[in-house]
Amino acid sequence: MNIEQLNTNYNIAGQLEFIAGKGGLPMIQVNSSKAKALISLHAGQVLSFKPANEPEDIMFLSEKAYYQNGKAIKGGAPICWPWFGPDPEGKGRPGHGFVRNRLWNVITTEATANSDIKVILGLVDTSETQATWPYSFSLVQEILISDTLNLSLITRNTGNKNFSITQAFHTYFKIGNIAQVKVLGLEGCNYIDKVENSTQKQQMDAVTINSEVDRIYLDVSKPLTIDDSALNRRIQITSQGSKTAVVWNPWEKISREMADLEDTDYQRLLCVETTNAANNVIEVAPGSECRLTANYRVIRS
Repeated sequence: MNIEQLNTNYNIAGQLEFIAGKGGLPMIQVNSSKAKALISLHAGQVLSFKPANEPEDIMFLSEKAYYQNGKAIKGGAPICWPWFGPDPEGKGRPGHGFVRNRLWNVITTEATANSDIKVILGLVDTSETQATWPYSFSLVQEILISDTLNLSLITRNTGNKNFSITQAFHTYFKIGNIAQVKVLGLEGCNYIDKVENSTQKQQMDAVTINSEVDRIYLDVSKPLTIDDSALNRRIQITSQGSKTAVVWNPWEKISREMADLEDTDYQRLLCVETTNAANNVIEVAPGSECRLTANYRVIRS
């Protein structure tokens, strides 16, 4: 994808430009009056979002992340689609689907009247995707960069047969110290504990992290908040089109084993994911669509 042509077609003077990022991957660099952001066209993935008056990025991005075709980028807000987690049919297809390591198309960029920046990216089925997942689709991601970051993923069934999906914004949040973080808003929810053989449990208090955590929370109805006392901030996560949420931290052993994480990165990251997972399966009929939305806002006390 030609950077010069992308800038000719979609550049917004002084606010949005296309650059060759790490590994030569085409990226969108946003620097508006409200925020700075970095978006990779590979994976259609927001890698960075920093509101104008904030000292820290809200997103974690691994220093050892891969930037190459066919690889997922560890950090930011990867998109899991059309399935979340392992291949649901056990056919050996990649975990979390096939869109987080593909090149997305730019549909449009826009500076709105109230100084927001809107980026719309898309994917459609090809013979290659049909060989992996035999359905016709149009997938669109709307990214709104404002005082907050708003992500919407729209799935359209452009074929003549029903399909079902699970999906996620698998967002990595930057935190000051994992020992000083709480996730609020999940109190009372049942969850599937994937670390303990998918046993179902109930969350009684705020979520704290002191070992490996991999949980799918069910029937989530409230906004979620990452209370990060080390960075003296709260990140509020509101969502639409989702009934489940995932909380994940790899802890020490998995951080050491993952080639695209530093050994101590588990101390600096927390994934709180807006999902349709577990029994929250979405059926999409021919000619219809569904929308998954997440909004991230920094709150200062």
